[in-house]
Amino acid sequence: MAASATIVLLLPLLHRGMASAMVLRLLLLMVVVVSCAVAADEGSVVEVWPMPATASKGGQTLHVSRELKMTAEGSKYADGKAILKDAFQRMVTLIELDHVINGSTQGLPVLAGVNVVVHLPADEVKPDELEPAGLTDCELMLNFGVDESYNLSVPATGNPIYAQIEAQTVFGALHALETFSQLCNFDFTSRLIELQSAPWTITDVPRFPYRGLLIDTSRHYLPVPVIKSVIDSMTYSKLNVLHWHIVDEQSFPLEIPSYPKLWNGAYSYSERYTMDDTIDIVQYAERRGVNVLAEIDVPGHALSWGVGYPSLWPSATCKEPLDVSSESTFQVINGILSDFSKVFKFKFVHLGGDEVNTSCWTSTPRVKAWLAQHGMKESDAYRYFVLRAQKIAKSHGYEVINWEETFNNFGDKLDRRTVVHNWLGGGVAEKVVAAGLRCIVSNQDKWYLDHLEVTWDGFYMNEPLRNIKNLAQQKLVLGGEVCMWGEHIDASDIQQTIWPRAAAAAERLWTPFEKLSKEWEIAALSARLARFRCLLNHRGIAAGPVTGYGRSAPAEPSSCIKQ
Repeated sequence: MAASATIVLLLPLLHRGMASAMVLRLLLLMVVVVSCAVAADEGSVVEVWPMPATASKGGQTLHVSRELKMTAEGSKYADGKAILKDAFQRMVTLIELDHVINGSTQGLPVLAGVNVVVHLPADEVKPDELEPAGLTDCELMLNFGVDESYNLSVPATGNPIYAQIEAQTVFGALHALETFSQLCNFDFTSRLIELQSAPWTITDVPRFPYRGLLIDTSRHYLPVPVIKSVIDSMTYSKLNVLHWHIVDEQSFPLEIPSYPKLWNGAYSYSERYTMDDTIDIVQYAERRGVNVLAEIDVPGHALSWGVGYPSLWPSATCKEPLDVSSESTFQVINGILSDFSKVFKFKFVHLGGDEVNTSCWTSTPRVKAWLAQHGMKESDAYRYFVLRAQKIAKSHGYEVINWEETFNNFGDKLDRRTVVHNWLGGGVAEKVVAAGLRCIVSNQDKWYLDHLEVTWDGFYMNEPLRNIKNLAQQKLVLGGEVCMWGEHIDASDIQQTIWPRAAAAAERLWTPFEKLSKEWEIAALSARLARFRCLLNHRGIAAGPVTGYGRSAPAEPSSCIKQ
């Protein structure tokens, strides 16, 4: 307890930007001391991230068969797209970690396989078969609100011994396989994969349905393999929405078939995504249980649009926001969202709406005259633009997410299905849900990954439901999202900037509130997170040290679990 108290006293120094090498080393020392104490009572530790809703374990060690099998006895899911089969093979690869598995299992208890039971047929059902079966789209297909719950049991005895996974959908089963993989480790004595502490019984369900990570491919281009690596890393902590901030004022890297000159705004000829690239990324994510949320930020943050279509600028000398007076502006938005609807199947689209400087509209005579003709002030035109863009998105079957400025300026005029994306600070979510709108939390002081001064514990302790006591209003908070804005990151350092801090937020969004660690439990929590960070490193994800600020380097030579 004394060590924990010391750490709590030291943390405010880190938050106020007063950390020195000595403060960091003291914090590290306290973490190591308490971690060793925690390790002495391994019976109380569940080394799974994020922490499951419930978990119990025993004391038996099993040895995983080199021919580990997956069966599906009792399952209604035919796996026609091989989503489950491929996930199982990826899981086996992860637990082997490229080690040579050549030990003998003779005379040892062997885990022979995993039986996976999925109760709903999911993607095997055609749309016209849903209603007769009493099912809905969101119950079956990957989208917002899909059932991600699962049960995982690993017996200590049997002949043969099989782990059992049960889930309503294949996407819950994917989470169960990830949890199973974290129970396994390579034993350097036996040269086998071990699963310790059997029998295991785990029941799990996410706290929030929306658990997101934003990437920004406008400020710096991210090659397709890098995006796929980010998607893979998301699944390890059960994040389920990749918010793709595709374009911004700096560049427009995406092919839009309806308006093929838009990607003239890319940084270069090679820093682009074709529509086939985009389909590939979306399908790659879907097969891993990750939704892709596409964003076009309008009317601001859109200077790059005019490189290919200069008429979208108010004038050649005043280039954003987009020209509110021109019908062609909304025709282009309609074309983009029409093309999006063929690729991005997530029920939401993000239309931005933040940081709109409307001075170009009044300093451009033609636009100023249009405002006067329609009896609009700049604020009226801003509202008109956002609401018209919302209607276009709705016409293509989307529900709309907007950044919080839209709510702050004209919240009572927003479409009542609007999801307000909080980013400016705390206290916004409670106002949004009190107004009857839905909300996603990403307050920049805690959940912006480009804020390197925010340490992992700040990410962990950021509570989306803070000060929201009404149960009906709590349900309007869909979840949260950590944001990896791209001004100062690219393919060379994105992963070590995201991880492990994003994992801290991931547990906040997945684990039941009552199971989350409290501030006085920071030492034990740090030890768990350090182990998860080491697991990421073993899996090829360049997660930075837990100690220190975001994207920091190791302070000195030591074990991975002590950094």
